[in-house]
Amino acid sequence: MKTRNIIIAALSCTLTLTSCEDFLNMQPSTAVNASTAIRTADDARTAINGIMRAMSSSSYYGRNFILYGDTKGGDLTIYSAGRGQDALYSFNHSATSGSYSAFWSQGFYCIMQVNNLLENIERLESEGKTGFDQFKGEALTLRALFNFDLVRLYGLPYNYKKDSYGIPDVTTTLSADAKPLRATVEENYKRIVEDLEAAEPLLEQKPASGYVNYYANKALQARVALYREDYAAALAASREIIDSERYRLYSNIEWVDSWEKPFASESIFELGMNEESDLGTSSLGFYYMAKHKNGNQSALGWFLASEYFLTRLGEDPSDVRWGIMGEDEASTADAPRKGACYKYMGSEALTGAGNKTATAVNIKIIRLSEVYLIAAEAALHTGDKAAAAEYLNAIRSRSPQLAPATVASISDDMILDERSKELFGEGHRFFDMIRMNRSIEFNDDFQGVPVSQRPKIIDRSFGKIVLPISNDEIVINPAIKEQQNEAYK
Repeated sequence: MKTRNIIIAALSCTLTLTSCEDFLNMQPSTAVNASTAIRTADDARTAINGIMRAMSSSSYYGRNFILYGDTKGGDLTIYSAGRGQDALYSFNHSATSGSYSAFWSQGFYCIMQVNNLLENIERLESEGKTGFDQFKGEALTLRALFNFDLVRLYGLPYNYKKDSYGIPDVTTTLSADAKPLRATVEENYKRIVEDLEAAEPLLEQKPASGYVNYYANKALQARVALYREDYAAALAASREIIDSERYRLYSNIEWVDSWEKPFASESIFELGMNEESDLGTSSLGFYYMAKHKNGNQSALGWFLASEYFLTRLGEDPSDVRWGIMGEDEASTADAPRKGACYKYMGSEALTGAGNKTATAVNIKIIRLSEVYLIAAEAALHTGDKAAAAEYLNAIRSRSPQLAPATVASISDDMILDERSKELFGEGHRFFDMIRMNRSIEFNDDFQGVPVSQRPKIIDRSFGKIVLPISNDEIVINPAIKEQQNEAYK
């Protein structure tokens, strides 16, 4: 979808329900009035399906959002420039060139679809109809997720400058001439928390493969609370999930094979990828796999693990997570290098996840292992080092040769390192480093890749840790120009 004003672009799809890229799969023969398109629970589920489909776009969870969190965090590098998306690694973006404005337009498109659904549910409930609680809870939770993702892309960390600009706070469908301005980061987080809390009692606790349930909501509450440094809330939410025993950590034997199994025991919220949403040679799997793997001439191996990550994982050669890594294009017979990641191909053998192609592997948005790591960090910051070590060791045990964490040894750095190893390729590293006020060092000298838009080492004082508001947006919404992020003025 061509980048335009966030609300106009999204609204044009919402009002017709003819769909942008067929995201709302209602298949009307002509344009349909959005105020009457949703009449039943089946219609509400179809609308949710359309929202989930929009999440699988290459501009969102289907590829670029996860790449953003990985490539900017120092655990990835690029073999050579110019293959695609390397501007994320080099921070080569401005308001007029390489702005990655599709994050903005796609994110707000998703928000507008949610708002349309919520308004229709409110209308139906005012008419005395019932049975929409689950859908309302899913929609509110998803809106919180979309806002959380967008404010991390465009707003500075909550624990750094929460009074700085975040994103527009959009909770209704708006007129085509609407020109919303940016709220503060603090206001955005307030909305996120309110939506999550409002959704919680509406959601079912039973497993919901590919959809939001009560525990997905609680897991997102834990993640958001961690970013706000509300450690008591993060610990309470994560403990509730762990203690419920609704989900189970993979054993060391199971961990590698889990990537070719959809909706397995650790998966709290997983985005289903099928033939329709499969990005093929533009998928995450292709961006992380080795060049020309298995004779496939389309695979270029855009991104591979940095020396920093491989050194971290290499602290234990028997770490089970080596099982999802394979030799990359920099590997030689004399110096083998396992920097290719196969989480999104099922395995190094390209087994996929039971779909037609190996690239249609589900995106695991929230896993139980992350919840344990949240619990460890939150327990440490609330003074319970014994609990922190216990939660961390549940994940650290995937490195059998490493000494377990103890009350004496556990630290933020130990937890951060474990998050790096466990969540590699899942879009967390950059956000973790920035929220924890760590410096990020890039493996720029790996192949002599030219980088002129950032230094070799950055921290959260570097202006380009947030994206610009694109010039296309500013042209249609001139007032937002005054709210441009400082590095792009």
